[in-house]
Amino acid sequence: MDAGVAPKRGETEAHRRLKRLAVLWAQAQGYKACALEVSLPQCRYRADVAAYRARGSDSGVTAIFECKQVLSDLRRDNCCSAAARERLATVNNRRQVLEKHLRVHYPTLRGGDSLFPEFDSADFTGIAHTGYKKVVRELGTLQKRISGSTKFECLARYRCANVFYLVLPDDLYPEPELPPGWGVLVEAEGSLALRHKPAWHDNSPDARLRFLHRIAAAGTRQLNRQLEIPFELIQSERQRPT
Repeated sequence: MDAGVAPKRGETEAHRRLKRLAVLWAQAQGYKACALEVSLPQCRYRADVAAYRARGSDSGVTAIFECKQVLSDLRRDNCCSAAARERLATVNNRRQVLEKHLRVHYPTLRGGDSLFPEFDSADFTGIAHTGYKKVVRELGTLQKRISGSTKFECLARYRCANVFYLVLPDDLYPEPELPPGWGVLVEAEGSLALRHKPAWHDNSPDARLRFLHRIAAAGTRQLNRQLEIPFELIQSERQRPT
């Protein structure tokens, strides 16, 4: 079924199926230019599927489709940075209060590297304090989410496309956890059904043209793989005298 969708390393059959369905749905909606794994302008992310639809003399419409097969995969990219930073500040304050009290109860932890005891560094990793370890774990998780789990938010904030869609299997539709402004396409009986319409994100004609160029470049790379044209062969052709 997915003969035209080349698998990337570590990709599951379910994820490839959702990408294929997204490409099929996009073309049925008039997006005649589509490509997989498209690197996006203005950010470091790639889109599972990127699509472009011409619109008369206008600059067209651009769309991004993100395929998520399990809830954990969806949550990994759906961090709200404002809420996460607010929680980070709260947890960090809790850490500071705990460390203040731990310095009193465990004076041997002081490193003795300052003239004033209250400014001594202290190593709290060697004590079995459940509450402190829990706070440190949550701080690490929040910092990781803020730095690497805001894909949905970033794509919309930087207006990487005009419309954004989540593509989900039929048993995964966590409505309260959906990113704001994203549409939802749900797999049903071998095709996709629009469950939630996306918001429109306006951007410049130049941005849409750059997006189209990225689709063309990604499509060319995929064609080269199918035709077994390596990069080295292209380089050697460039060096041939004309």
